[in-house]
Amino acid sequence: MATIVLTALGTAIGGPLGAAIGGLIGNSLDQAVLFKPKGVEGRRLADLQVQTSTYGAQMPKIFGKMRVAGTVIWATDLKEKRKKSGGGKGRPSVTSYSYSSSFAVALSARKIKAVRRIWADGNLLRGAAGDFKSELGAFRLHMGGEAQAVDPLIASAQGLSQTPAHRGIAYVVFEDLQLADFGNRIPSLTFEVEADDGAVGIGFIAQHLCGGLLSAGGLGDVDGFAAGGTDVADAIMPLAQAHDLAFIDGEAGLRLAGTVADEEDEAELRQADLCQRVNGRKLDPAERAGAAAEGVPVALSLRHYDAERDYQAGVQRISRPGPGRVEQGIDLPAVLSGGAARFLSARRLAHAWAGRSTIMLRCGWDALRHDAGDVVRVEGAPGRWRIEEREWEAMAVRLTLRRVPGGESMLPPGASSGAVVRQEDAPHGPTTLMLADLPLIRDGLVSSPVIVAAASGGAGWRGAALFAMGATGEATPVGRTAPAAVMGRVDELLPPGSAAMIDERHSLHVTLLAAEWELGDADEAALSLGRNLVLAGRELIQFSRAVQTGPLSFRLDGLRRGLCGTEWAMVGHEADEPFLLVEEDRLVEPFVTQSGIEAGAALRLAAIGVGDAEPSEAVLTVGGEALVPPSPVHAGAVPDGGGGWTVTWTRRSRGGWRWLSGSDVPLAEESERYEVKVLDGDALVRRVETVFPAWTYDAAMVAADGGGEMAVEIRQIGSFAMGRATRLQLSL
Repeated sequence: MATIVLTALGTAIGGPLGAAIGGLIGNSLDQAVLFKPKGVEGRRLADLQVQTSTYGAQMPKIFGKMRVAGTVIWATDLKEKRKKSGGGKGRPSVTSYSYSSSFAVALSARKIKAVRRIWADGNLLRGAAGDFKSELGAFRLHMGGEAQAVDPLIASAQGLSQTPAHRGIAYVVFEDLQLADFGNRIPSLTFEVEADDGAVGIGFIAQHLCGGLLSAGGLGDVDGFAAGGTDVADAIMPLAQAHDLAFIDGEAGLRLAGTVADEEDEAELRQADLCQRVNGRKLDPAERAGAAAEGVPVALSLRHYDAERDYQAGVQRISRPGPGRVEQGIDLPAVLSGGAARFLSARRLAHAWAGRSTIMLRCGWDALRHDAGDVVRVEGAPGRWRIEEREWEAMAVRLTLRRVPGGESMLPPGASSGAVVRQEDAPHGPTTLMLADLPLIRDGLVSSPVIVAAASGGAGWRGAALFAMGATGEATPVGRTAPAAVMGRVDELLPPGSAAMIDERHSLHVTLLAAEWELGDADEAALSLGRNLVLAGRELIQFSRAVQTGPLSFRLDGLRRGLCGTEWAMVGHEADEPFLLVEEDRLVEPFVTQSGIEAGAALRLAAIGVGDAEPSEAVLTVGGEALVPPSPVHAGAVPDGGGGWTVTWTRRSRGGWRWLSGSDVPLAEESERYEVKVLDGDALVRRVETVFPAWTYDAAMVAADGGGEMAVEIRQIGSFAMGRATRLQLSL
């Protein structure tokens, strides 16, 4: 039998971790090594920020680069220094006192590479260049090697025979740190520890913690991680939860594996593979089950460390629409950007939501080629399914599967790290709501339309609840808005321009909704990272310069037109059309959990906040821009020398917009196919399909079509939609 014994969904864990796994894996791993009896609780996320001196407290093992507080393991009494000044010519003398202290702080139960910056009471004590901002006698770092010697200061105070070398523990020693800057007391210190060069593999961390008894690899990297807990499994659990990892007990022993597979490599379980009868007895080959939505957390928060905020703790919270009251949180003592943390929490919540559905299949012997942990497709059951258990049962192979989300269920990964700012005490203004059907503006691939909602209000606006409105007026909660988006209206009609050149001839004149917003300039480096991307009408545009022309008005120059395949929208501009600054962390996808949204569907969204007397509504007819292949480019035709023409073109991709140094863009479709039409005016003369970006319109075809002025229209045939057309005129 092959079984997933631990998943990030918690379906196989339930109660105490050691007991649950030990009962499932049997002798595949020594329980005395991996799952020791419960002892002193390890330090979690918040504990790494507060310095302690607790006897018997656990020290974390640091991987990568982290900011930790550590544990004071030795200290002297305060040393008082008395200084007398003045007292001459009838004036009284002044006696001043200063204090210093010497102490040692343990940082990691694993060898480290270096210590960089140090903070004392939140203020910088040691800079990145190694310079101290307060006076001290000496500073020594013991990196935690197995051969490190005792510290001379501790040995002189305690005696050489009574001084441990603390081998295997990285620690620092401060000698005579002057305490005047800290209220004559030892300050609370935090340290930027560098335990490894660069990012560290999750598989390496897991193998190191269990002494190599667990196989793991290819699970991704983290920039920093602090391992602690009551046993090895407790230390690995935060990574397993956040990264959707599973402990799989197979023939080769226990291994840690990812549960998100490459969709291109997925196998399919067909109806023909199922057993209808076993030993002459008819049986049901498939049994389905589904759990209630209330069993899935309505919101999930992931707490982590953010390097962009000097490794301070950050929280990314993802919520879902629908019923439920329970919220859950994951303490991940790892270094992540805000976007990466939001992606992990979104994927975790998506797995919990999809995992309500399970299937038990009874299959023939061919199913033995599938292992626990494999992600497969099941004929007749939409979506993707992970095999959680494979067992031989009554001359059949029983597979237990749980549904996992596909790419369409993932929330946008973009998020800002945020900053600590004082909020303005202003009233909550009315909500302005906008819906947009966008192409995919980042590299990747989607199989459903990208419908985003942007909302904003006055200076005190802090968000609103969102509701999807049905055809009969029913309102379904679909979460909340993102932070206030920069929105407005286009003041003047924007004429068509060139999508191949920077448009310095035309300007985009806009008026924003709120005075606290502003638009700024961006250089080429910032533009290449997606800065200053706006939606004007249906066209995506970038601007390099912004000039404020009024309290709310701006003139935008240096325009990059028709981005992400929206050059078709340059001819459809109108005055007073909506304007939106496209920032992913200020957009939400309210319909991301709804399936079956197709081109032509009418969507209606309502938002209501604290300051709204009436809901704000937005209506959109879905065009499915993220599913439509862009029009081919560089179309041309040359005579073939025999009375015909050779027509060629260059394919573009809806899955990537960056310049790739001459290499081809990703296909992003199931196969490469094109529709070529020959038109006489509006009349269709000929239609063909080709799998190459070229077509020969030979002399026989020309003669059959009657010659004259003809137009050739070329479209890419996409997996979900027909692409936009490019036209070419021919004189036959």
